[in-house]
Amino acid sequence: MARMDWGRLITNDRLGRAEEGSPTRHRTDFQRDFDRIVFSSAFRRLQDKTQVFPLAESDYVRTRLTHSLEVSCVGRSLGTQVGEEVVAREGFAHVDPGDFGAIVAAACLAHDIGNPPFGHSGEDAIRHWFATSEVGQRALAPLPAAQRAEFEQFEGNAQGLRVVTRLQNPDNEGGLQLTYATLGAALKYPRPAHLIDRDAGVSAKKFGYFAAEAEPFAQVAERLGLLPRPEGQGAYGRHPLAFLMEAADDISYQIVDFEDAFRLGLLSYDEVYAHLRAIADADGLPGRLAQLSSDKERVEYLRARAINTLVEQTARAFLAEEEAILTGRFDAELKERIPAAAALAEIKETSFKRIYNATGVLEIDAAGFGVLGGLLGFFYDPVRETAEAENEGQLHRTTPHSRTVSQLVPEQFLYDPATGRRITDPYQQLLHLTDFVSGMTDGYAVSLYKKLTGISLPHRG
Repeated sequence: MARMDWGRLITNDRLGRAEEGSPTRHRTDFQRDFDRIVFSSAFRRLQDKTQVFPLAESDYVRTRLTHSLEVSCVGRSLGTQVGEEVVAREGFAHVDPGDFGAIVAAACLAHDIGNPPFGHSGEDAIRHWFATSEVGQRALAPLPAAQRAEFEQFEGNAQGLRVVTRLQNPDNEGGLQLTYATLGAALKYPRPAHLIDRDAGVSAKKFGYFAAEAEPFAQVAERLGLLPRPEGQGAYGRHPLAFLMEAADDISYQIVDFEDAFRLGLLSYDEVYAHLRAIADADGLPGRLAQLSSDKERVEYLRARAINTLVEQTARAFLAEEEAILTGRFDAELKERIPAAAALAEIKETSFKRIYNATGVLEIDAAGFGVLGGLLGFFYDPVRETAEAENEGQLHRTTPHSRTVSQLVPEQFLYDPATGRRITDPYQQLLHLTDFVSGMTDGYAVSLYKKLTGISLPHRG
């Protein structure tokens, strides 16, 4: 039976770099990955992208930026605990348990870097525009079915791989030139859009790369020794550490969403206590809670204790399933294999009823459909019409409206850097248009939409 090899899975070689990794005594290559992501503009924009509560008026609640940082902390703990066991057993001479933690932490930082404005409802809004609008349908018409599927099922995870391997540092082959290990750990869904199979395991329910990134993805899969899947060419099993990255995300959002909901008055202290108490280690808990002076501090303490318990349980679950993971026989969520699984399921059910479906959340999520769909519809025809005309030296034959609107799109989304000419290929045009819109922050998307529709215009006096 085929089996992945840890020695290949944690390589520090980099996408786009011919030479081998060269860690210094100050920073490992995986720590460099972490730093490169932190200092990228795409990561910085997460400070104004929705986690759960869009355009929140409170500065306490999480954004995608704070969420990603918290997930990376949980991921580092998970990876290091697993690494202690693997390094000791494999007898690695130049690998430290902290390397496992650094790989997972960097992957966690990147896990939401491709998400559009308005969180997961933003992904739904882009899919909805392509599925229902006349302009969206016309835009998809020239594309083969495999490429149409990428927009009909637009996915922030696939956009994230595009961001870190192409859109950030575009003059570099491989973009940020992250290590193959970090890229592999960040790939939750290592397959193209036309091979989505929701009955084939957790890694098959979405897609993880666009056709435009098929080549760098293939390099990642080959270098790491990922296992091909039977669903078709281009589908692979996950990097083992991707299961830890996913678990870190699940642990973080399910627990801290409760904390945010308490601060916003959506859940009472008693409700939060009952759910988190079912997870947190009970040793000394009542006495410690009694020492705290406010419910806010008690919720924060419960959150920390619950996360610590979940990290311990998840690391043990991973090691129990390690052989099945390495041979591709395990393709489920680790949270389903831990003692706290039932308590987490109850938290998830309560979150959907009381948090994610709260009126304020739904109102702004619904508005996101109008904003993102409106922006895509506003820009598509002007960009398409002016591209071919400009390349033919006939720009004057386009409408003034098209010329004006196309000038509002930054040049990096209009021109092919290899030729210096306007992009006219239908697939590439749509990729660059969704790059433009999905890269916006919540605030910028709303502001631009209001200006373009005349709802809000600059004025004097």
